[in-house]
Amino acid sequence: MDKVVNFKTVNDYNQFNKNETLHPLVSVVDLSKSDPRAAHKMTFNVFCVVLKQTKCGDLRYGNNTYDYQDGTLVFFAPGQVVEVLNEEIYQPTGIALVFHPDLLVNTSLGKRMQEFGFFSYHTNEALHLSDKEKKLVIECFKKISYELQQSIDKHSKMLITSNIELFLNYCIRFYDRQFITRDNVNKGVLEKFEELVNEYFSSDKPQSIGLPSVAWCADELHLSANYFGDLIKKKPEKRLRNIFSQK
Repeated sequence: MDKVVNFKTVNDYNQFNKNETLHPLVSVVDLSKSDPRAAHKMTFNVFCVVLKQTKCGDLRYGNNTYDYQDGTLVFFAPGQVVEVLNEEIYQPTGIALVFHPDLLVNTSLGKRMQEFGFFSYHTNEALHLSDKEKKLVIECFKKISYELQQSIDKHSKMLITSNIELFLNYCIRFYDRQFITRDNVNKGVLEKFEELVNEYFSSDKPQSIGLPSVAWCADELHLSANYFGDLIKKKPEKRLRNIFSQK
């Protein structure tokens, strides 16, 4: 894989995908306008949320690979490096919301970005939307796009960031739903977690290196720390949420 694309600005992302830049700090991007492409690596200095509307290739972030299907939302944050693994030429489709961290300065959304932990999830922890949820996401993107079509004035920043915040609030709800609907998968993760912790405390590790961290457990389970932490928070079993303190 030779091609590396650096998205330092919103305009970089727009140019790569053949979209016009209407605002220097935010864009709603129609990926179907992009040129056909194959394997490449992307580095992000912007926030990016992509709604995949057809299967368009495997992505790898870190050591995790994911085969994206219709109706999947994937989140990228500044500092992330992502690989598209397709060896064959393909035509991207879908919609992307991309915004620069500077857009968030002195906004309600900027104060809350740490609440949206899914920007640090691994690619295999993507959000799978129902048809109803996908329609709502598209409506949110349309509202942001509408505002971008207007002349920039003193209201623009507030209206745009408010609509992004609304969209991300819906994503929290959708992830809560996914934690429930994927209960069989999550149950297996939690069972492995209990086994991992029991094995840990049965060894001499607590005396030699101390308590296990969330990051260590997540790594052992091949999950991102944020996803694992959020999964534990969503489960009703108090013994799972407090397993470290109990030990």
